[in-house]
Amino acid sequence: MTSPLDVTGSAAEAQPESVLAGVDQEKIEGRSLGQIAWIRFKRDKVAMAGGIVVVCLVLLAVLAKPIEGIFGLDPNAFHQELIDPVLLKPKGSFGGISWAHPLGVEPQYGRDLLARIIEGSWVSLAVAFGATILSVTIGTVLGVAAGYYGGWVDTVISRLMDIFLAFPLLLFAIALSASLQGGAFGLHGLTLHISVLIFVIGFFSWPYMGRIIRGQTLSLREREFVDAARSMGAHGHYILFKELLPNLVAPIIVYSTLLIPTNILFEAGLSFLGVGIQPPQASWGGMLNQSISLYQADPWFMVVPGLAIFITVLAFNLLGDGLRDALDPRSN
Repeated sequence: MTSPLDVTGSAAEAQPESVLAGVDQEKIEGRSLGQIAWIRFKRDKVAMAGGIVVVCLVLLAVLAKPIEGIFGLDPNAFHQELIDPVLLKPKGSFGGISWAHPLGVEPQYGRDLLARIIEGSWVSLAVAFGATILSVTIGTVLGVAAGYYGGWVDTVISRLMDIFLAFPLLLFAIALSASLQGGAFGLHGLTLHISVLIFVIGFFSWPYMGRIIRGQTLSLREREFVDAARSMGAHGHYILFKELLPNLVAPIIVYSTLLIPTNILFEAGLSFLGVGIQPPQASWGGMLNQSISLYQADPWFMVVPGLAIFITVLAFNLLGDGLRDALDPRSN
């Protein structure tokens, strides 16, 4: 009688090749970290929806000028025939919405709101992306240096972060933007305004990214793969660029995505206060500024740019939350 614990039968003697002969190779194929992150991200339907909205907004901003040319949209064209000469408000309901003007027209001037929203999209995203790239670059370089080298390097950079975090950014941005309205550094007009906003927002917001990267670097520099690189004679620059930075890509992407909506709100706030993008150039914050004086004429003029800012910021926040969960190796 054969014991149930007997493992001398044919099943135990079978070779691995014969056991796996009928198994589909694709089913046991390993997945990369990027594939695993993508699978996790696809499971989050809310984050996917936010990502789709972000892609559409980016395409709208990039193709703003071609779209205006194809459909004949002019954000600065006046349509006085659509304005009631007595009430100084758009004819009809909901801001004069019609087939020719799907979002209506603004009071008094009759400029098309859809054209101005499209025109303002590339301004807001250009400032937000430019400021994010600047702050992420400075924050990553200084954060990695502080976390890896430690000692007096960490002390100097950390105190520098504290100084920038304590700096009255809003007051400085208002003062600097207001003082450079005429021209500076060979720049004038819209180019100057966008450059100033990118510099002010990006240069003074890098400590937020720097602190995050410094903390991640402090954790990574004690890991086994860094010790193995040191034992093989790797220099500091090699460890920084070949060992640490590749492992910091995920947090950099996540916090960059979460930093973009903050910069969009900052640019809209400065334009709302009148020290950001100057008219007649359309901007979402500037449209909200104009809607205050025109609110009694037609409240719809305040709703349209407000919704544009709300949807954009919400979409980026949802995308950032989804990326954070997908790229976190400790998540399920």
